[in-house]
Amino acid sequence: MSIVVTGATGHLGRHVVEQLLEKVPAEQITAVVRDEQKAADLVARGVRTAVADYNAPETFDGLFTAGDKVLLISGNEFDKGRVGQHRVVIDAARAAGVALLAYTSAPGSLTAALADDHRATEEVLLASGLPYTLLRNGWYFENYTENLAPVLEHGAVVQAAGDGRISAASRADYAAAAVAVLTGEGHENKTYELGGDEPFGFAEYAAELSRQTGREIVYSPVSVEAFTSILTGAGLPAPLAAILAGVDASVEKGELVVTSGDLARLTGRPATSLAEAVAAALKG
Repeated sequence: MSIVVTGATGHLGRHVVEQLLEKVPAEQITAVVRDEQKAADLVARGVRTAVADYNAPETFDGLFTAGDKVLLISGNEFDKGRVGQHRVVIDAARAAGVALLAYTSAPGSLTAALADDHRATEEVLLASGLPYTLLRNGWYFENYTENLAPVLEHGAVVQAAGDGRISAASRADYAAAAVAVLTGEGHENKTYELGGDEPFGFAEYAAELSRQTGREIVYSPVSVEAFTSILTGAGLPAPLAAILAGVDASVEKGELVVTSGDLARLTGRPATSLAEAVAAALKG
C-alpha cells in the first residue's frame, strides 16, 4: 500500500509530500511527476517516484495498486481539457482498485467558470464508484502574496471584487487537510468545504500591507472588464485573464466565503491568518 500524490512537484504537491514525510515512512509515498529531475530531492529522501503525464493515459497504466490512497491534484493546463486529464487518473485508479481517491476541487458555492472543470471532474469521480474524498479548496493566499511587486510599486491593490470578502488560506494549510485525509480513517465518500477561519476584504488586505510595510497602500476596485484588460496587459493569456476576473466577480458575490470550519477541524489547528500570510510573503 502506498500514498500516491499526483502533481507532486507542483506548488501544492510539494507541501503535501513534505508533510507526509513527517507522518509516514518515505517508502510508503509515491510522487507522480512529469519530470523526474524535479523530484531528485524527494528521491534522495527515500520517496518513490513514478513518471506520468495527464496528457498521456498510457503512462498511468499499472501505476496504482490495490489499496493505494491517491491524491489527484487538479491540473493547471486550462487549455488542455482538464476534465479529460483527470478522467485518465480516475480510470487508472478504478482499474487498480485503490482504497481512496481524494481530489482537490473548488468550493461548492463557486459559480465562476473556474469551477466548471471541478464540478465535471466531481461527476466523473462519483460515477466511477471509487471511494472518494472531495477536498473543495478555497482560494490561496499565495494567489495574491506571490505577486506583491506591482502592488508595492504602485501602492495599490487592484481587484474587481468590490467589497466582497474571501476565506483564503495558505497552500500549507490545504496540504495539511489533504495529509489528514490520506493518513487518517473515515474520510470515504466525504466532501469538505475548505477555507480560512476569518474572511477578509481587499481593503483589509491593503491595510495589512500598509501596516507591515509602513507605506500607504490603497485598495482600488475596478470593473471586471478593466481587470481583464490589466491582466492581459501584464501578459496573461486572454482565456486565463477572463477566468481570474470571473473569480473576482464571484468574490464580490460572497461565493468564496467558507463558513464550514472543515479546514481547522481536519488539520487540528487554526488556518493561516491574513497577517501571517502577509508577513511570510514580505519576509520571503
